[in-house]
Amino acid sequence: MINKVQILSVTPPSNLDAYIRIANLWPMLSLEEEKILTKQLRYDSNLDAAKTLILSHLRFVIHISRNYSGYGLLQADLIQEGNIGLMKAVRRFNPEIGVRLVSFAVHWIKSEIHEYVLRNWRIVKVATTKSQRKLFFNLRKTKQRLGWFNEEEIQIVARELGVSSRDVREMESRMSAQDIAFNPLPEEDFDNKTNSSMQYLQDKTSNFANGVEQDNWEEHAAEKLSNALLRLDERSRHIIHARWLDKNKKNTLQTIANDYGISAERVRQLEKNAMKKLKIAIEA
Repeated sequence: MINKVQILSVTPPSNLDAYIRIANLWPMLSLEEEKILTKQLRYDSNLDAAKTLILSHLRFVIHISRNYSGYGLLQADLIQEGNIGLMKAVRRFNPEIGVRLVSFAVHWIKSEIHEYVLRNWRIVKVATTKSQRKLFFNLRKTKQRLGWFNEEEIQIVARELGVSSRDVREMESRMSAQDIAFNPLPEEDFDNKTNSSMQYLQDKTSNFANGVEQDNWEEHAAEKLSNALLRLDERSRHIIHARWLDKNKKNTLQTIANDYGISAERVRQLEKNAMKKLKIAIEA
């Protein structure tokens, strides 16, 4: 429903100052006007009402976005994300709950801006859990001095935010760290011993020793199986191969029975005996 509203009307243009001036030209709604529009949207799916509700609250999104200017992100991008939250709030707002739309929308606006900041503040995501998110957006406001916290300040912050002191130390360390460019080098540059971050990365997905061990074990197992098969009589060996070792298809008991002119039950008995002999030979 809200998706059909003209998005260009709520998207900051390249000239941010012009956008802010235009947004401030839209009059604020009175309580009665807001009630009428929200009911038209909720009960009649009136898109013009939705558009008016959104445009009249753009100045509020701009005001909230300014609180996140210290994260090094473009304000136009912050406003655009906040506008997405505003549209979600307008779509979900129930005029019967007895609160103003702006009070309901603040959660959705901040939520979208928070997600955008977390995705784009650093290459490596610094906050994933609920306590980490709380710390990320409150740590700057809670700092009492520049530089690192002392132990007393760590305890105060942890108590005020309801998290552990360990979480405070870890988040402060993450926020103080800097991203390092990966800078993969052309193959010829490695001969010149040019420094690159890639040369110092540890590949935790590969274990050479385990790979060699696995290859040796598979070779050993295949050899033992081959030797064990040689101890079977020709018919039993053919049954095992047809039932389990043929990569193209797995023959049925009846198909093998037809080949030898015996019953399927007899083939099953021969297969069972052959498997027992193989197991004994392999485990020996």
